Amino acid sequence: MTTTANHILLIAHAPLAQALRECALHVFADCGDDVSVLDVPPNENPEITLQVARVLLAQSGAERTLVLSDVFGATPSNVAHRLVEGSAARLLVGVNLPMLLRALCYRHEPLEQQAARALAGGQQGMLQVGCGNAPQNQTSRKEHGQDRDHHQQ
Repeated sequence: MTTTANHILLIAHAPLAQALRECALHVFADCGDDVSVLDVPPNENPEITLQVARVLLAQSGAERTLVLSDVFGATPSNVAHRLVEGSAARLLVGVNLPMLLRALCYRHEPLEQQAARALAGGQQGMLQVGCGNAPQNQTSRKEHGQDRDHHQQ
């Protein structure tokens, strides 16, 4: 049984939405039809932005849409919130590239599962490296007498 992919709509401060889409298509070149973008220019009236977002949502023709926005409380996320109110769409705010890539990986899953996986991917994609901390999934090698420029592959 083949299920249709959930659509992803990125709504962010210009030029972030388009830039994230381009990065994602670098990894998943076949996903162009599954991702729409709305770059919100400075000083644009939120009502105009909402109208454009509604058109993009309708044009996707998708039954299920995951909306990703950048900064909670800013115009793009406020517009996105109004867009999804009362609909089957889901909204995640604080988008980053790991979140978008995870959303694309799981675009054929039920929308709630896709949203949960995307949120986890976004959170897991953030970590502090350096300052004596070993990168994720690696162990420090100092105690074995190896120099700091030797990298574990």
